[in-house]
Amino acid sequence: MCALFRVSSKRLFSAPNSVSSLSLRRFCSTLTSNGFVHPTAIVHPNAVLGEGVSVGPFCTIGSSVKVGNGCRLHPGSHIFGSTEVGDSCVLMTGAIVGDDLPGRTVLGCNNVIGHHAVVGVKCQDMKYKAGDECFLDVGDNNEIREHASIHRSSKSSDTTVIGNNNLIMGSCHIAHDCKVGNNIIFANNTLLAGHVVVEDHAHTAGAVVVHQFCHVGSFAFIGGGSVIAQDVPKYMMVAGERAQLRGLNLEGLRRHGFTAAEIRSLRTAYQKIFMPAVSNSSGFEERLAEVELHDKLSQIPAVCSMLQSIRDSFKENGRGICKFRH
Repeated sequence: MCALFRVSSKRLFSAPNSVSSLSLRRFCSTLTSNGFVHPTAIVHPNAVLGEGVSVGPFCTIGSSVKVGNGCRLHPGSHIFGSTEVGDSCVLMTGAIVGDDLPGRTVLGCNNVIGHHAVVGVKCQDMKYKAGDECFLDVGDNNEIREHASIHRSSKSSDTTVIGNNNLIMGSCHIAHDCKVGNNIIFANNTLLAGHVVVEDHAHTAGAVVVHQFCHVGSFAFIGGGSVIAQDVPKYMMVAGERAQLRGLNLEGLRRHGFTAAEIRSLRTAYQKIFMPAVSNSSGFEERLAEVELHDKLSQIPAVCSMLQSIRDSFKENGRGICKFRH
């Protein structure tokens, strides 16, 4: 963040009624070289704004806020607490970023916070103790749509993390201590409970609920209306009121550049593990070990990654994977 300047206390309050429209225009024009702060906005004199920042009517910027170059606050948007906003971010009408709590909220560059979205406020974990520090880190190029909510961590030793290039659609919720990767799409009303991990390039349809401490692997797809109570391994597709494995996310793999040979290998591995022949009486663990030792499949990095994702779900404190249908 460069070329920052502190806002003069003259810009804090509405112009009095006695100020003529001409003088008001002159007042506003003095701000255009470094940005624009509407006379009705309340900006604390200790706040730090970068060059070209536009602050619309009835906005609020708190004392410990730093706003990067070229940011735009639409009317009625607010930034509170110890909050850093990177360059070229946009807060739509009614958006709230940060909270007057110990800890901090950090937004990267080129983020859009949608209408009435709430980002970086206190978590809803009953174990949170008043006065504890709590944290949220958001990366770059995220679009967080209307009425979404993203909460800070529940304890000072953890952080809620959102990566880069994500689309978080309307009315989504990301709870305390979640870890969300990059290039993810959450469709409307996707709800993540606390401590959920979602890896890169995952995609949910609408009205998805994910239980706390679950892990959603990269390139996974979750069908609409699903309830995720156990882990979703990499590359897989799940759906259902209590979600079950429905196969590989083949379309997603193709769109993201997986080769035909890689997809064939993944399909073969999936079939050997989850779709055994009737004559095969071995258990799940034996089938998984068989693929791990397979001469050809064990040499394919994508297959190894899928197998490791499955194994990780059965480690200590793991939730296991979603049930599968033969």
